[in-house]
Amino acid sequence: MYDRCNVSTFIMQDLPTGIDIIINYEGYNEKAFPDPTTGGAPYTIGFGTQYYPDGEPVERGQLCTYKKAKEYLLHEVEKINKLLMKEVPDLDECMKEALISFIHSIGWEPFLYSDILDAIEENKWDAAAEEMYRWVFDQDYQVISNLIHRRRDEIDLFLTGVQKNGCGFSGQLLLNAFMLFDSSPNQIKAIKRLESGIHAVILAEFANEFKLPVLHQGEITV
Repeated sequence: MYDRCNVSTFIMQDLPTGIDIIINYEGYNEKAFPDPTTGGAPYTIGFGTQYYPDGEPVERGQLCTYKKAKEYLLHEVEKINKLLMKEVPDLDECMKEALISFIHSIGWEPFLYSDILDAIEENKWDAAAEEMYRWVFDQDYQVISNLIHRRRDEIDLFLTGVQKNGCGFSGQLLLNAFMLFDSSPNQIKAIKRLESGIHAVILAEFANEFKLPVLHQGEITV
């Protein structure tokens, strides 16, 4: 079994949010536990580790300390980071962290052959986020509630990277638009076109933070 792990500390420093998401949702398990669908292998230990850094699988009854579990996780993160950088080397840090957490959850092979990577390569960020949201089901196609929250955190982080790589308006464009709004037809048309191109997650967060009242379809006047 793997005992020594020489993981560079920069991984922890450079990917704090992505690692926090993994730790938060995986949770720490001192004792190896079986796969819920098989009742046996693959066994998982620590923060979602199924294979030790030397390639040996986790086996029934094995134990690990919190410190060792963190080392196993950082080794996995470092491995995913290297693979991801080969495929999409110019990712924003927030986007990379989000994808590392996502890949740690679903595995490298499923990610590599999913539509997510194609969407990212074509800069179709909304499409990538939508595809990430699809990975919330178990083998019986039942929604796993914990995964819904994890995907939300991962997508929020991913879209933060998209926003950081935007057009550089520094938040002033929409503020100016709000102040100049006079309900003219061209302004309404422009707002509707903009809204249709914004991801639903971002719109929901905006509505909550802006404290917009909940309007039913019949109450909308513009």
